[in-house]
Parts: sequence; C-alpha cells; structure tokens
Amino acid sequence: YPTLRITMWILPISMALPINWPILHMFPSFVANLHNMPAYFTLVLTGSSHDFRAHGPPGTGMRFFVTCNPANIQHIFTTNYPNFPKGAEFAAIFDIMGGSLFTIDGEPAHRMRAKVKGVLNGPRLLDNLASYCVDKVKNSLLPLFAHMVSIETPLDMQEMMLRFMFDLCATSLFGVDPGLLSSDLPPMDVAVALDTVMEVGFFRHVMPTSCWKLMRRLNIGPERKLSTSHTVLRRFVVEMMDRWKTNTCHTGNDHSGVDIMPPFLNDPDYADDELVLAMIISYFLAARDTITATLTWVFYNLSQKPNVVSTIRNELSPIASSKAASSASAMVIFEPEETKSLVYLRAVLYETLRLYPPGPIECKTVATDDIMPSGHKVRSGDTIFISVHSMGRMEDLWGNDCLNYNPERWLSDNGNLRYVPSHKFLVFNSGPKICPGKEIAVMQMKTVIASTMWNFDVELMKGQSIQPKPSCILKIKNGLILKLKKRQM
Repeated sequence: YPTLRITMWILPISMALPINWPILHMFPSFVANLHNMPAYFTLVLTGSSHDFRAHGPPGTGMRFFVTCNPANIQHIFTTNYPNFPKGAEFAAIFDIMGGSLFTIDGEPAHRMRAKVKGVLNGPRLLDNLASYCVDKVKNSLLPLFAHMVSIETPLDMQEMMLRFMFDLCATSLFGVDPGLLSSDLPPMDVAVALDTVMEVGFFRHVMPTSCWKLMRRLNIGPERKLSTSHTVLRRFVVEMMDRWKTNTCHTGNDHSGVDIMPPFLNDPDYADDELVLAMIISYFLAARDTITATLTWVFYNLSQKPNVVSTIRNELSPIASSKAASSASAMVIFEPEETKSLVYLRAVLYETLRLYPPGPIECKTVATDDIMPSGHKVRSGDTIFISVHSMGRMEDLWGNDCLNYNPERWLSDNGNLRYVPSHKFLVFNSGPKICPGKEIAVMQMKTVIASTMWNFDVELMKGQSIQPKPSCILKIKNGLILKLKKRQM
C-alpha cells in the first residue's frame, strides 16, 4: 500500500518473527498490528519461509499456525480437508450466520452446498441474474456516474460499488430492489450493519474468546455496536420477506427458479426463521462484500494504469463497434454474453484478486493432531490462519515482480488464460469447497468494469491515504475518491 505502516514489534526482516514476550507471548504483536494485519502477516511470512507458529497468554487457548505455503494449503483444503473444519469457535464468532453454509461443516455443509449449487446453476436464475446486472448498470450506475460528471463532483467509488451490489443482491434474492443506488443516495443503515458484522468478526478472531464473550454479556465496546447491527439486519430481512410475499400474492408467481431465495423458502428443511436470516446475511457476505471490495481495488489500480485501461478498451472495441449508438453521448452497455470470452478482462480481475483478495485471511481449526507438508506439527484445537493476501505477494511463487500490478502474467504465449492451481490462487477457495458462485461473480464484475471503463476515464484524487479497514473483508478504510470524466470517443 502507498502508506503502509507496520508497528515494529517484530525483528528485522531476516528474522521476521513476532517477539515472544514473557507471559503475554506473541499477543502484543498481533494487537499492535490490528490496523493492518494482512500486511503484517506478509512481512512475517516473507521472513519465515511461509509458515510460523504463534500463541497468546496462558489460559486463553490462543494457539495459531499461520501459513501461505501452497503445499500446506493443498493439504488443508483438499488432501486432508475433513481434519480442518471451520470449527465451533468460528460459528460462535459469526453467530448471526449460524447454520448457514458460511459456518457449518461436515455432512450438513455438503447437503446445503449441493442445494445452493443446484439453485445457482438453474438456467432461468442465471439469465435473470445477468438481466438484473445489466439493467442496474444501464439504468442506475452509469446514469449516476454521468450525473456526477455533469456537476464535476468526485465520488467515493467504494460506496458506489457497495450501493450497487447491495441493490443487486437484494434483487437477486427476492426480486425487490431497495434503491440504495438511486440519485438521492439514501442512508445505508443495513449496509453499515453488514460491515459491522465483518469488522467485529475480525475483532473476535484476534481477541481471547473469554474477552469478547464478556463484552457481549456486558453489552460494551464493539459488542454493543454489533448488537445494534443485528437488530437492524433482522428488521431488514423481515421487511424484505414481507415485500416478497406481497409481490407473490399480487402476481400469483412465487419466482421459483427466477430468484435465489424462493427455492429455500418453499423447502421445509429451511423453514426456520433464524436459518433464513443466517442464509441471507451469508449471501450478502459472499456476493456484496467480496465483489464490492474487488471492484474497488480494480478501479484503484486502473486509475493509475493507463496502459491496462487501453488494453481493456482494445479488447472491447470490436464489441462496441457493432453496437449502434443513438447519439454521440449515448452510453455503450456490454452484455455478459459479449464479455464472457474476453481473456484480458478476466486477467485484470485475477491480478486484482491476487494482490487484493477480498477475504485476505482464511481461518480453520485442527480437529486431530497432524503434521503439515512443511513439517510443522499442529495440535487438536489449534487455529490455522491461511494468509491469502500474503500468498499473492511471495516472490518465489509469483516472481520478483510479485508486488507489481501486471495482468499480462495471467496470459500464456498463445493469448489464453494461464492455469494457476487453486492452492496457489485461493480467492475462490479450493477442493470440495470451491466457490459455487464464481462465474456469477466474474460475470457481474466484468459487466461493471467493461461498461464503466468504456464510457468514462477514471482519475484518482490526490492526497488520499489508501489503507485497509480492520475487517474480515479487504476494504479501504476511508473509501476511494475518484473523479470521472466522460470519455471522448
């Protein structure tokens, strides 16, 4: 990051391991670097050959193994994945999503994953998701951008992407658009509540369980804020359910196979209100949060890489030339089927995900004692942090230009997309738990990037401090302020 700051509780890079303090052990190093844990892990892992062990004060149960080693990751996610569940503590940390695919393991997870995959692969649903995305870009996002250009006002691209994805997620769930991307930019109470879930989840991960549970019992600190957010989210889900039921009654159509939630709401196995709430929140996390973060980092990089923008436009040009514009000022909208085969555009996405993975750290629990391929022993009950963020910044994995933003690294000599195994590029997960909505996410992001970058020039406003927000999602702490200009064709 341009303004990367790491609190130096650690040794020089040649011996980059957290100091093992008396009694407190390595806990002070973790706390001191909470403001930028992904970068801190990267620094430590670079100096410790991709793996290190850490533990907290006695009695806290804080025993960690931190890794970005592809061999270890393949072992955890594929070779011996039943031994590395998310675990009961993970489910407790994200209690509002309890029972959803985000928190469960074993056979229940296998059954729910099969259900989710079946729903997401439905042809009518896929067509509808593409249609929702194009309509939202055409009728809301690009007109809003054009309005900001006309009044010569910079915008927070992270906020715009958050509003866009919130509306798109709600529409794809229920066929109901909350209208956060409308021209008056209404308050985002529910979106802020979702952010709080991930921020407090991060806090819970690095605090002793007894500490955050005591704070929850006393309703103080971050736990008080989280409790308020839970109330906001429950109210939102009830409202959306009511609107869906009203629409269903008026139209006589339950939208089965058209929107995501009806197949679950009509299934007796998912009749529990708390489970419905958990599934909705987890879907927003999987779709809204990850795509918002990725698109924000895409525009951050494109605003500084005119050569990459030029290559994107060259790839889009044959498609755009076939579209008859009604006037010189008319917007060109790119359909998902038109961008599906665009290799360079996908390379831009993958390069962004390599350096700025939306979920920078994965968390697993050790079920029974094991020996990792790296030779490290892990004990039952240990927590494993997989630093996806660090893995994309390791020189021996990606070359000596690993910190450079270079989409060409994803292209083979014949111009096709280069294959990289998932245990080296973990952003879509790996093994049996590979992301079921991967291609839907890619489709939505391609549509936004293509339509925005063809119609507008994007300029990064100077003087910003680009730092990550302390959260389970890699968002920018103070947003991303950009100035857009209508492109002169």
